[in-house]
Amino acid sequence: MNPFEQFSDRDQQETRAGFGDGLVEIAQQNPDIVVLTADLGGSLKLSKFMKAFPHRFFQCGVAEANMMGIAAGLATAGKIPYTTTFANFSTGRVYDQIRQSIAYSHKNVKICASHAGLTLGEDGATHQMLEDIGLMRMLPGMTVVVPCDYNQTKAATKAIATHQGPCYLRFGRPKWPNFTAPDQTFEIGKAQILVSGSDVTLLATGHMVWQAIEAGRQLHESGISVELINIHTIKPLDETAILASVRKTGCIVTAEEHQKYGGLGELVASLLCRHFPAPLRMVAVNDTFGESGKPAELLRKYGLHSTDIIKAVHDVLAMARGRAPVS
Repeated sequence: MNPFEQFSDRDQQETRAGFGDGLVEIAQQNPDIVVLTADLGGSLKLSKFMKAFPHRFFQCGVAEANMMGIAAGLATAGKIPYTTTFANFSTGRVYDQIRQSIAYSHKNVKICASHAGLTLGEDGATHQMLEDIGLMRMLPGMTVVVPCDYNQTKAATKAIATHQGPCYLRFGRPKWPNFTAPDQTFEIGKAQILVSGSDVTLLATGHMVWQAIEAGRQLHESGISVELINIHTIKPLDETAILASVRKTGCIVTAEEHQKYGGLGELVASLLCRHFPAPLRMVAVNDTFGESGKPAELLRKYGLHSTDIIKAVHDVLAMARGRAPVS
């Protein structure tokens, strides 16, 4: 039996909807949770929260830098603020405020970013944030979480509320296959082994986990045993799980909806250099901005399709076996 057949794409939901639903559930349990938005309550699926907790919702308008300062102040007063806007505005536009007012003083602020990566789609390059993981993971003390589907985004949204310190939560815009368990326990910093295998380690994060599943399904049919690991926490990285897997398989491929510079692939490369040098291939955006288009078309054009993962696997296996990669 193909172990990848356990995952189905019949149920498709927006990861941002998982954020909105998780927020309502955790707010019912914790009265200190407050939510701030920069004129994007509808896009971040906050309508349920706004209706249930109108006095714990702050509309900051198109003033993201001010929103971050307000969040830092609320955290100082003992609240647990969740800031909400698009990934581009959550990081690039307000990096100075995050660094100075939140990270430097280790404020308990949850920076929640929707519409990340190429799958933002038609809004184009100015909004398709592909550098945010690198920006946020370099900040001392910042936790970086990138769940893969609706259920996991909902679980992660609740989990970061009990985590002390600043956290960046990254999710997306489109409907996407929802394949993880609805009742899952989300453990920050703990990788999720979706399928065990022996020939190659495949690490994926965010929307790319589904592309990795589709690649793994085809690779298994061709006789290649893939160990698929969902890296839902970029920082802290589960180094133990990654090293245990690559010591078994001898080679590794990473897949992310982010620039190859500063993302998951570079983190894994650093880990391997320090502890277990092994052949590595990165499936990521290759030093370019995106463009307007349908999410599936953009993933294919910019080298983030399941077929690109399959090619990377064949290349890394050739390297591990002492042959030249396929051109």
